[in-house]
Amino acid sequence: MASHIVGYPRMGPKRELKFALESFWDGKSTAEDLQKVSADIRSGIWKQMSEAGTKYIPSNTFAHYDQVLDTTAMLGAVPPRYGYTSGEIGLDVYFSMARGNASVPAMEMTKWFDTNYHYIVPELGPDVKFSYASHKAVNEYKEAKALGVDTVPVLVGPVSYLLLSKAAKGVEKSFDLLSLLPKILPVYKEVITELKAAGATWIQLDEPVLVMDLEGHKLQAFTGAYAELESTLSGLNVLVETYFADIPAEAYKTLTSLKGVTAFGFDLVRGTKTLDLVKAGFPEGKYLFAGVVDGRNIWANDFAASLSTLEALEGVVGKDKLVVSTSCSLLHTAVDLVNETKLDDEIKSWLAFAAQKFVEVNALAKALAGQKDEALFSANSAALASRRSSPRVTNEGVQKAAAALKGSDHRRATNVSARLDAQQKKLNLPILPTTTIGSFPQTVELRRVRREYKAKKVSEEDYVKAMKEEIKKVVDLQEELDIDVLVHGEPERNDMVEYFGEQLSGFAFTANGWVQSYGSRCVKPPVIYGDVSRPKAMTVFWSAMAQSMTSRPMKGMLTGPVTILNWSFVRNDQPRHETCYQIALAIKDEVEDLEKGGINVIQIDEAALREGLPLRKSEHAFYLDWAVHSFRITNCGVQDTTQIHTHMCYSHFNDIIHSIIDMDADVITIENSRSDEKLLSVFREGVKYGAGIGPGVYDIHSPRIPSSEEIADRVNKMLAVLEQNILWVNPDCGLKTRKFFFFFF
Repeated sequence: MASHIVGYPRMGPKRELKFALESFWDGKSTAEDLQKVSADIRSGIWKQMSEAGTKYIPSNTFAHYDQVLDTTAMLGAVPPRYGYTSGEIGLDVYFSMARGNASVPAMEMTKWFDTNYHYIVPELGPDVKFSYASHKAVNEYKEAKALGVDTVPVLVGPVSYLLLSKAAKGVEKSFDLLSLLPKILPVYKEVITELKAAGATWIQLDEPVLVMDLEGHKLQAFTGAYAELESTLSGLNVLVETYFADIPAEAYKTLTSLKGVTAFGFDLVRGTKTLDLVKAGFPEGKYLFAGVVDGRNIWANDFAASLSTLEALEGVVGKDKLVVSTSCSLLHTAVDLVNETKLDDEIKSWLAFAAQKFVEVNALAKALAGQKDEALFSANSAALASRRSSPRVTNEGVQKAAAALKGSDHRRATNVSARLDAQQKKLNLPILPTTTIGSFPQTVELRRVRREYKAKKVSEEDYVKAMKEEIKKVVDLQEELDIDVLVHGEPERNDMVEYFGEQLSGFAFTANGWVQSYGSRCVKPPVIYGDVSRPKAMTVFWSAMAQSMTSRPMKGMLTGPVTILNWSFVRNDQPRHETCYQIALAIKDEVEDLEKGGINVIQIDEAALREGLPLRKSEHAFYLDWAVHSFRITNCGVQDTTQIHTHMCYSHFNDIIHSIIDMDADVITIENSRSDEKLLSVFREGVKYGAGIGPGVYDIHSPRIPSSEEIADRVNKMLAVLEQNILWVNPDCGLKTRKFFFFFF
């Protein structure tokens, strides 16, 4: 019985790639230094999987920035502004597309399906000249082979690539991206031919868009594309991999009928209904790659339940055609539990990171082949029982409070227009008020003080003094720049979710549980293992201190319940919305304490609200209902004169604009500068928005600094579709990732 891993984290167990990338970008190391670190990470992963007994080991899942950007490079689909003409695409062009450079902006970045991972969106049009411009997939296959590891090269499938792209600037929005299939398939044929010549016997084509609600012509594109590739694929075993949701019945029918394909991969963790489709009919002689080990969360697999599922599938597809797999790439989990020193033994026993997950996959494959490791299965059963019965998991008071929320509508008593009038009387803001999103850059010294305070090497008095000095600098700078609504810069905070989770009950934290978000940016999601409550105030001390330094309004800065939920590893023993309501009640307590502490503007960030939207339209309404309700719960009790802001970033918002309006925030700040003002089109199309809105004018994730003329142009574009009395001017996101205090209004 064989095992398979869809993909693997690329940062390294201790974020080796992050530090190598940032050193290279800063000019402190060479391209050769970066490539050496990259090769060491890759070889370590391949050897680890090989030694664990994994049969189908992926290659070409490593990327210096993003796997979709790698595909853009492979196809030579570089937007003209980067000056690429021909030849192998180097790191300079590659990173310019991802991050922009001194003269041109980066390509758009957006969320990868409903995850917190971001991909670089290809910009395509009828005039793009495709060519085989990056041999990375073949080179990595050969690299692994030289180490004695035969891998399965992974490519983003051609149809998914096009459907995840956007029309380039100046191209009609109605342009049919699928019309480019005949132009990109010759490049795919070249890559596949080279892989075959290098000795590859399997290839994996990721086609995750198949889990979406696709119209008939999009499904037909799969049929046409794979028929065109059939002769090139001949002689290879071809796995088409899907993940993140159930595959619709019509898409399942299309997928299992594709020409030249020998195997089909399904997410059987998030896609439990797919099991019924497989049981109702699976093509004879084909392989089923059964994704029973969760690639999106860090809970230990339930071996008994997974084995039962696999045994049922074995009866459908046959023993020799069933492969045990992860539900999706392990990119979305932390790397290795071995590196965890902060977790206590009980909670640690409940978890499995990426390295443990391929042990789980192999253990299940062996058990299915009659070689069950009784000791491992017994330990797994004991850990699951411990988690179910642990008194740390359940808090009866929290359960009751959350249950009481059901069936009630929580809204502020007055409409937004009346509230904005009351707030204006109190705050006296000018037309086009300016603000920033929250965080400011953090120096090495600042991080050192925070780290040493945590380790009890710095006294509380010295710690508070250091933070106070930093806050004063940030406040003075903003006053000097004449910002209207200030922030305190958040020097006391690490990650925007981790900071709150550390002060809430029901959360656990890792030392090295890093997960890539985009590029070199990693986050360390908290683990929500039990019922959530707020033992004491979390931010009031710092916000009140900052407000005492200025006569201008100071924003209280909070992370919203949906974002805390979506950016954590969430318990899987109760519905997600129940956990979200618990978090909302905790944040509600904090909002009301901030108001009592004299803070009149409170920002509750819901950066991740859109990314949690289910992939299937039939599930949208339920999610948006409880997500929006959770946000309203947090601030339904404040006075009209308290201004509630929220912030969202890097997502497609147009399809949920009515839910955003229903959140009933007084002001929303939103990413806009990378998206060519796509957001503004929703207002051009007649959506009325009466609350304050700040579509970002400055892409803070790019090293490029726009001119004040460029920013003025963006503001004028906004004024063409928005009333000046509701428009705010702000950057796209917090400034923590900037190296210097350079931002302009």
